[in-house]
Amino acid sequence: MNNQTNTATQTQVSQPPEAVLTNIAFGALTTQALYVAAKLGIADQLAEGQTSTAELSAATDTDERSLYRVLRSLAGNGIFQEVTPKVFANTAISEALRADAPNSMRNGVIFMGETWHFNVWGNLMHSVRTGKSAWGKTHGAEVFDWFANKPEEAEIFNNAMTDMSVSTAPLVVESYDFSGIETLADIAGGHGYLLARILKANPKLNGILFDVAPVIAGSGALLEKEGVTNRVETVAGDFFKEVPSADGYIMKHIIHDWDDERCISILKNIHNAMKENGKVLIVETIVPEGNEPHYSKLLDLEMLTSPGGVERTAEEYRELLGQAGFRLTKIVSTKSPFSIIEAVKS
Repeated sequence: MNNQTNTATQTQVSQPPEAVLTNIAFGALTTQALYVAAKLGIADQLAEGQTSTAELSAATDTDERSLYRVLRSLAGNGIFQEVTPKVFANTAISEALRADAPNSMRNGVIFMGETWHFNVWGNLMHSVRTGKSAWGKTHGAEVFDWFANKPEEAEIFNNAMTDMSVSTAPLVVESYDFSGIETLADIAGGHGYLLARILKANPKLNGILFDVAPVIAGSGALLEKEGVTNRVETVAGDFFKEVPSADGYIMKHIIHDWDDERCISILKNIHNAMKENGKVLIVETIVPEGNEPHYSKLLDLEMLTSPGGVERTAEEYRELLGQAGFRLTKIVSTKSPFSIIEAVKS
């Protein structure tokens, strides 16, 4: 248990149990306050220095008193600082809400707080009772089918996933040795940011970017910007049917979207297409055993309610891979909650 966890635990122990539960129960309000600040671009408004609530409300077309109450609440959590009465400044935490921050969380926070996403959490009980996604109950269609017909909402989701890739990709590149792979296929790799970063760090490596046709159609600009177009073959398809042949495969934040049955289907298709002595790399969180707080345990509830997927323990990954004909060889930690799970044909 790290120092941050110890501090959090000590804080909880020092409070009456009912106070701890009240703070946790009010967490949904904090999520919405954070969403409002992100959507309005408050951190960007404060980029040049401290600003009064009056100026912020005028710039964002909001009610001054109401905006102040939101910012005051967030400042109590270290997000923004009220430096003098009704005058706010950024903190190290709120800097990450700026659109131009290196590891910006703005798009991710907006996604979490949008009404169409937030309402899904309200149907968690449906998922607990049935084991099925709450997204379908909330919207009448499963998550990826729903996004296919909602371009504006899909853009918010894709922007959030891009931000996550931007922050995660460098950590994957620095943590894993790709030198033994000739051709790396990024399965459901989006516009190819992770693949591009890997290729730039490994000049002898070639890549295949595989995703559904609309996503592949939009990948050209990023691949060209990253300077890897001549080393990437783009392939459109459905990973539930087949995937291209390669000696290395990587999937980031894909396996956790699906239940065991569908994950095994994806992995078996990779097994069938993989060249001898190939490897499959899965970039996901590993759920730790015991009562330790961990990002993966809340992310697991997001997977339960939205796509109907699962965050898994190391042993669950071992079993899942085994059912698809793979043997888990090692798990490589990164400087983030995500790990790289390596497997070969068994």
